[in-house]
Amino acid sequence: MKLYDSKLAPNPRGTRIFLAEKGITLPVEQVDIGAKEHKTTEYSAINPLQRMPALVLDDGTVITESIAICRYFEMLQPEPPLFGVGPKEAATVEMWNRRAEMNLLASVAAVFRHSHPAMKELEVPQVSAWADANRPRVTSFLELLDHELGKRRFIAGERYTVADITMLVAVDFMRPARLVLPNNALNVMRWHAEVSARPSTRA
Repeated sequence: MKLYDSKLAPNPRGTRIFLAEKGITLPVEQVDIGAKEHKTTEYSAINPLQRMPALVLDDGTVITESIAICRYFEMLQPEPPLFGVGPKEAATVEMWNRRAEMNLLASVAAVFRHSHPAMKELEVPQVSAWADANRPRVTSFLELLDHELGKRRFIAGERYTVADITMLVAVDFMRPARLVLPNNALNVMRWHAEVSARPSTRA
């Protein structure tokens, strides 16, 4: 079994944090995005979409997409439960994880990919208007999130879950995207400080 990782990308980081929370270690091979190693024939044979992470199992099966990889390990090692316990909590975790992916991480990534000079050769064409269109979407969602976090400790309830991991990765990715938290997002700041203090975030 081997995990193909990329230290600079947000989605692989989410997988690393998840594995650290589970206490799972496995062989890892780094794929250098800056050197365009994800575009090589060798890596394209592993994942034709040329994205990380990718998990290659002992039987040769390849699992891509960070949440799919996390679900695989959740089934192998259910404790601690990071996808929720029982139907209501599991559905709530799924809901908030999707919201984190679609409403924050995707918008932050759009700003980064279409405005950062380092992405000029990787995002062709860079469309600055698309970056501009996504900046207010980030702010709007963070306002909603701040209101929600005034009601509970973590993203999906009183238990730390994969939704917290995805949201943390999205919020932290704001920095390279040159985005900042709204000054009045005090509940988001409180939550961010707590989850950032977990040892897994350094994975």
